[in-house]
Amino acid sequence: MNKVFYAPYLMLTLALFGIAIAFYDAYAVYNGSALWCPPPIDGCNEVASSPYARIFNLPVGYFGVIYYLYMFGLAAVLAFDPISRGLRYAALAYAAFCIYCLASAVATLLLFIAAISHFRTTLTSV
Repeated sequence: MNKVFYAPYLMLTLALFGIAIAFYDAYAVYNGSALWCPPPIDGCNEVASSPYARIFNLPVGYFGVIYYLYMFGLAAVLAFDPISRGLRYAALAYAAFCIYCLASAVATLLLFIAAISHFRTTLTSV
């Protein structure tokens, strides 16, 4: 099998991971429980309880669950028909649909790179 046809299976795996994260966030917000944040990182709950964490007064985790469920379904169908032009275009279009998620991920990645850069440049001056 050509390695190009493995992409839908990677998409399935990533969609499952996304479903788990979004469901955890939605479940915690629904039950009013605190989110788990790894020890060096803090602020998850401040972000989750901010007004920006809701769209139409619904937690963004709810939208995330729907988004990833749709992506999972699309990837599953794409795995059965990997050369379908319509499915390939739908996967491209819908994967880029969550512009806020994408912008947030890019901002987080750039912040991490900047923090590493700062850490490395100041390492010798300590």
